[in-house]
Amino acid sequence: QVQVVESGGGLVQPGGSLRLSCAASGSIFTIYDMGWYRQAPGKQRELVAVITRGGSAIYVDSVKGRFTISRDNAKNTVYLQMNMLKPEDTAVYYCNVDLKGLNYWGQGTQVTVSS
Repeated sequence: QVQVVESGGGLVQPGGSLRLSCAASGSIFTIYDMGWYRQAPGKQRELVAVITRGGSAIYVDSVKGRFTISRDNAKNTVYLQMNMLKPEDTAVYYCNVDLKGLNYWGQGTQVTVSS
């Protein structure tokens, strides 16, 4: 069994910052890619950022220059630092971990950007 737990969401004003964390635990040998996805009301879930075990990262265009993904392999944890938040960033953010073809999702954490 593998558990994936996100934390760090909340309500923030436009221009503010939040840091999301996601910890994986359980029967884990090696985690390959770790990623953050988001789903806004009425929209499909989209990739926000993903980071390889070696630290290479890609981002969706809308967050480039504002969000930074990082990971701590020793702790099986991935982070998403979100700066200069905009109302359109409002969504439920989900963490995904890839155990060589087996993907596990967290329960999601709500991020609301509003004045």
